[in-house]
Amino acid sequence: MTHEDFMRIAISLSRENVEKGGGGPFGAVIVKDGRIVAKSSNMVTSSNDPTAHAEIAAIRLAAKELNSFDLSGCIIYTSCEPCPMCLGAIYWARISAVYYANTRFDAENIGFDDKFIYSELNLSMQERTLPSTQILHNEALDVFKSWGASQDKIPY
Repeated sequence: MTHEDFMRIAISLSRENVEKGGGGPFGAVIVKDGRIVAKSSNMVTSSNDPTAHAEIAAIRLAAKELNSFDLSGCIIYTSCEPCPMCLGAIYWARISAVYYANTRFDAENIGFDDKFIYSELNLSMQERTLPSTQILHNEALDVFKSWGASQDKIPY
């Protein structure tokens, strides 16, 4: 199968999701070694889970299928440019490449406006709209020191 074939599957998932009212018009497919290991559509409204974007759901399924939190060697095909949350998850999962169809501007044109989040990420914690206050730093830092010294940790 070609990149276009895998993308057509992602687009088909997004279309089916619109037709059945499952959530937003987004679909994602994860492929490793030419084989689909996971696919999903957006399930935010059907599951009442704001993190249930197509890419996140597909990553969760792929990690389970491959029995690994490291998805190196995988490619994700997504019907739209990943939002900041999904892009972060893609990086955390170590996915090797992203192919997307629609852009974030296309999504903005139909009411999905991630522009606010993109702009917030460029601000310092103190400048962001969401109030954020650091507390109990030393207590939390002790846990980090324990992790750093642990011989049993699994780095990721």
